[in-house]
Amino acid sequence: MAELREVAGYAVACAEPALVIFERDRPGDPRPRAAIDAARVFAQGAKRTKVIRDSAWAAHKAYQEARDAGLEAAGDVARAAVAAASAAFLHPLAKATQVIHILGSAAHAARAFELDAADDRRIGAAYIEKARGSASPVVVDVLRRYPVAPGGRGRVGELVRSLDASLRLSAG
Repeated sequence: MAELREVAGYAVACAEPALVIFERDRPGDPRPRAAIDAARVFAQGAKRTKVIRDSAWAAHKAYQEARDAGLEAAGDVARAAVAAASAAFLHPLAKATQVIHILGSAAHAARAFELDAADDRRIGAAYIEKARGSASPVVVDVLRRYPVAPGGRGRVGELVRSLDASLRLSAG
């Protein structure tokens, strides 16, 4: 459980800075912040409860609504919040898809920052570098128990794979 808390705390730290984009574009919609807050409470020692799952589903709905409104950057912020809340439910089976629970919040936040900067990929790459630098040894150790990140998922997948590779290399 201590490792899950560490992973969730990392996911929260990666997702939270991007909230400014969502809250600017979707004022009055508290769902992504609520998901991040629920994950933070877990990371700080609270029990893993249904509130975390419910807030993740609510943030997913916020993503869909932002996407449907044409607010791509806000949508990726909401997906970062979903990933942060999902980190509390990282599955112990060594499947590559679980890497998204560890690194998805960083990748979606990076993509949101890119989109907010007229799709400037340098912004996303810089954010991924920042996320790499903030991963604790515990997060890297947990990550290394899983296969490398899977292919696909467009630009967010590229960002996940970039972060995954750099964290594994830093631990080697």
